[in-house]
Amino acid sequence: MREFFTHERFGRPQIFAGLLLLIFIAECGWLLAHKHSSDLAITEDEFDRITEGAAQWHGLGIAGTPAIGNRHSSAEMGGDRYDPNHSPLWYLIGSAPVAIFDVSPDHRLWAWFTGAPYVLFGTLLGASVWYVSRRLYGNAGGYIALALYCSSPSVIRTSALWFASPNIAAAWGTFGAVFTAIAVSHTLYAPREVVLWNWRRILLLGISLALAVGSQFSLVIVIPVLAAFMLYLAHQRRAAAIVILGASCFIGVVLVFSAYSFHPRLFSQGLAHARLLDVSGRAAGMSGAYLQVIKEVASSGPVLVLLAPAALLTYIVCQRSRYFGNTAPLIVALLFMALRVAAPHDVESVFSLTAVIFLFVFVAGIAADLLETKFP
Repeated sequence: MREFFTHERFGRPQIFAGLLLLIFIAECGWLLAHKHSSDLAITEDEFDRITEGAAQWHGLGIAGTPAIGNRHSSAEMGGDRYDPNHSPLWYLIGSAPVAIFDVSPDHRLWAWFTGAPYVLFGTLLGASVWYVSRRLYGNAGGYIALALYCSSPSVIRTSALWFASPNIAAAWGTFGAVFTAIAVSHTLYAPREVVLWNWRRILLLGISLALAVGSQFSLVIVIPVLAAFMLYLAHQRRAAAIVILGASCFIGVVLVFSAYSFHPRLFSQGLAHARLLDVSGRAAGMSGAYLQVIKEVASSGPVLVLLAPAALLTYIVCQRSRYFGNTAPLIVALLFMALRVAAPHDVESVFSLTAVIFLFVFVAGIAADLLETKFP
């Protein structure tokens, strides 16, 4: 234990990051405390999501499928009543505390119990943003990325479910999948049995993919992105990269299958009805779609409206900033913004939230390059 609690593991950077995350938790807690008193505290969609998930926890069916006792008819579900956007995992996450403690919707603890999983995911995503940015850009990059994250109104609102869709788990899964794939690619040049030696990262990558795709089917788009990054970084060991990615995808499929309680017919039908990529090419010619993306980025922090274009201009002009550590988050952020443009009618799109998270990392990297300051 003494070796674990070393200065390298728990020094000033970790303490400062912990304080920022505590502020983030307090901000989310303040919203949760005021959510119950709101006249719109429990929406119909939230009630259906929690009650279906709780029913599955109690063995009364599979959420998001016809095999659920309290399924409400919804136009979004269609005639087959399969959720085209989410697997049962999406329902199970938010309903776990309610199912365990059997809290009713009219109880004052309902908002706390239904919001707690997403505050936890938001905190873990913030810790991941800090950890990745610090590893890539040093302490300065870690501080900047985490400060942008913890002060983002849209991130706080989504984590506290303050009239927002529960997309933070999907964003964390996507973020973890991208940077875990990058990390495992860098280990493939070591003189060892890289596939077996990387079993922990393979498992982590599989869990990340399950969390992302299980929470939002359309995030399956991240898999070809991971393949491109891994093949680029491990160009001399591409076979090993493909095996690792394939093994991780298999683990992710098994985990999503488990969310269907290992029911093969419901699992296959759920995937058959899944809306993997609902985009429109006509949206590319709509100016309103681009303005909507700009507004959603601005809602993630007004300072980002200034910092993101400045960081992009610096990236273009300054050759020193054009390395893979900056390029990767920029590519992912632009990809998800483009997907948001192509799907402008989705309310509370996970694409915008995910794009903003990667923008935080990109801006932090450019700022750290410009600062060239050694933080303690």
